Formats: sequence, structure tokens, C-alpha cells
Amino acid sequence: MPERDAEVEESFFRRSLADLVPYEPGKPVEEVQRELGLERVVKLASNEGPFGPFPAARRAIERSVDELNRYPDGGAYRLRAALAELHDVRFEQVALGAGADGVVDCLSQAVLEPGDAIVCGWPSFPSYVIDAVKVGAEPRRVRLRDDRYDLPALLEAVDERTKLVYVCHPNNPTGTMNTRAELDAYFDAVPGHVLTVLDQAYFEYVEDPDYPDGIEEYVKAERRVLVLRTFSKIYGLAGLRIGYGVGPASVAAAIAKVRRAFDMSAAAQAAALASLDDPAELARRVRLNADGRAELERALRGHGLSPAGPAVANFLYADVGGDARIFFDDLLRLGVIVRPLAGFGAPSAIRVTVGTPEELAFLADALARLRDRVGTAS
Repeated sequence: MPERDAEVEESFFRRSLADLVPYEPGKPVEEVQRELGLERVVKLASNEGPFGPFPAARRAIERSVDELNRYPDGGAYRLRAALAELHDVRFEQVALGAGADGVVDCLSQAVLEPGDAIVCGWPSFPSYVIDAVKVGAEPRRVRLRDDRYDLPALLEAVDERTKLVYVCHPNNPTGTMNTRAELDAYFDAVPGHVLTVLDQAYFEYVEDPDYPDGIEEYVKAERRVLVLRTFSKIYGLAGLRIGYGVGPASVAAAIAKVRRAFDMSAAAQAAALASLDDPAELARRVRLNADGRAELERALRGHGLSPAGPAVANFLYADVGGDARIFFDDLLRLGVIVRPLAGFGAPSAIRVTVGTPEELAFLADALARLRDRVGTAS
């Protein structure tokens, strides 16, 4: 192996990348097992659904194997058509991407010029900021209020240079939502030159009747909005990377212009399509998630933590009162991966995903061991 390679000076790269901090994914289970010599590791870090693909999606993936020597349908016609029918919108209003964050990336490329601005809450999903910075736009981060998006403050941050306002709903990482009345008031007040991106990646988990369906209530009311959804969470397809947005046809067309031709694999398209027609399995997962979220909250409160709430998605957020990386490392050595949130704008907080009952029991045991260890040391 050569000890040196060709040197490429910093000035060779785009200036907008100089201060860019890339998204840091959660640690994979295998890496932690190898590094720490642990027999069992439970990952509760990335808000993945714990149950894998729907049964019909598994069968669809198996059927797609024999055609993997062929390129996928670059336009994902069948999936777009099915989503348009599901939501009762026009085919042209549906934009697809490699996960909802893939849609965010393409939207940023399609819309933002150097000197433009985006507005989002903070702490929130880092891709809003990262994808804006990549193209030379200015991200304006607005602090949350009571762990929720402060929509009036978002509006105050908007000016003539603002093109996009992101509303993460429910917010990742706090798991909290805004009410229908709050969002209605926001849409009544937001300037007409702004496109709002209503990120509903966790839509299917939310049972609160005051949580609005962005497609039904805002897209169909001809609001200037792009609503995001994904197959990565409750549908169990995070590893296949497929999500979508519904909004103005002109926005979907612009996204399609910058999206790579074969971004969405044939297996991803087939699995997503097969996932749309199993309401019983969807309801089962919603019920199990609600039970698991309550169990997770009991475990965290038993350790003296106070999760933000009311939480409505498949994860909880908790401030640990100090450097969350230390708490993360302590749990990691006990075989539990959670998410420290410095990259999300909350260096003293963690996010913990709802897992299976067995995984949550493992977490509770690790928290008890950690508490006993601290008690013994003091």
C-alpha cells in the first residue's frame, strides 16, 4: 500500500464545503461488536422500524432478484401512479427520491442559488442545513420553543432571500408536533414567494387527532407546500432508500431534473409498491409502536431522564444534563447504541428509537447497570 497519494489543495474544492460538517450516521451493530468485543448489541439510534419489510414487500423483493441485471425504471412510473392514486393527486404532483432526505437534496439543488436562504427549526433534521450549505445558500436556524417548532419565530426569520421554510412535523429529534391551528395560522401568514417543506416522514405513527395530513389539508388547498413522506420508517425499508414528496407539479418536475436517473433501485420500487396495500399490518405496527414508546419512556424516566413530549413518533428525546457523547459511550460499552445529538444542534441530548420489547428490555437493563455503576463509584 503506498504511503502517499496525490495532494489536492483546499482551493480546488467549492468554497461552500469549507465549513460543512457532513451528516454522521449511527454506528453499525457489527462495528460496535468488533470494536468492543460484545456478544449482543442493540441499535436504537436511527429511528428505523424494528420489524423489517411488510410480508408482501419481502415477496416483491424476492421476485425482483432475477431482474437485477437490468436498470430500474428511472421514472418509477408504477410507484408514482400508485402514490398519486393513494393520495388522490395528479401523477405530476409526485416526486420520488432516495429517501425523504433524497428529495430534500434534489429540492435544494433545484431551487437554491448562492445567496438564497432557508429557514428551519433547531435542533432539527440536519439535512435541511447541510443540503443548503452545499449549494452556497444560507441556513437560518430558529430555536425551538418547549421542544417544538416555533412557527411565529420561523415567519420572523423569513425575508426576500428566503426560498424554503422547513417544518419538521413531527420534529426529528424531539418527536413533538404542532397543532392543526398553529399550522393553519402559519400557512395563512407565510409570504407567497416561499415554498414550505412539511416533512411528515413519521406521519403513519401519529394518532393525535389534532395532527393534520399535509397532503389532504394543505396540498389540496393549493398551498405552496411540498409534503414529504418515506418508506424508511414504519414500512421497514430504510436499507432500500425510497421516499417521496407531494406538491406543485412544477416543483416535482424540477426535482426530477436534478435527480440521478437510476437513484431508486428496482427492489426499492417493488417493495414500496407492495407495501401500500396492507392496512392490518400498518395498524399492528402503529399499536406496537405506541406500546413501545410508553415502555421506552418508563425506562428513561426510571433513569432520571425527562423525555420531551408529548412525543408522537417512534423515538424519544432527552437532555442528559451534560455532554451526551459521554452518556452515549457509557451505553455503547454496555451494548446499546443511541444517538448523541450534537450534529442536530443539541449536544446535551440523546435520541432513542422505539425497539422491540426484547430490545427495550435490554436497554432498561443497561440503564440499570449504568445507574448501579455510577452509584457504586460515588
